[in-house]
Amino acid sequence: MPYIHITTNTHIAENTEETLKTQLGRAIEIIPGKSESWLMLNFTDEARLWFAGSDASAVLAEVSLYGGARPDAYDDLTSRITEILESTLDVQPDRIYVKYAETEYWGWNGSNF
Repeated sequence: MPYIHITTNTHIAENTEETLKTQLGRAIEIIPGKSESWLMLNFTDEARLWFAGSDASAVLAEVSLYGGARPDAYDDLTSRITEILESTLDVQPDRIYVKYAETEYWGWNGSNF
C-alpha cells in the first residue's frame, strides 16, 4: 500500500507524468512486498515551492508505506527516486527531498489491513 506524492514547482507534461508513473511503479519494488499494483501516485506541479531561499526547480517526494522497510531499502529507493526525478523533470539531486512515512493502519475497500 505505497503512496507517492510528487510536489514540484516545475511543469509536468502529460507524457512526462506517464513516464514518472511507469518508472516509480518499477522503483517501488525496491521495498520488499510493494508493487505497482498497489501504488497510488499524486502529482502536484507548478507549486509555489521554495527551497534554500530559491524558487529554482525543486521537488518534494513524499513516500507513505503501510508497515515499513529496512534502512538499506529506503537508501536504495531514495537513490532511484532521485535519479528518476532528475532525468524526467531536470531537477538537480541537491534540490530534491524524499520524505518517508510508515503507517501502522491503512484502510482500503471499507476496512483496514
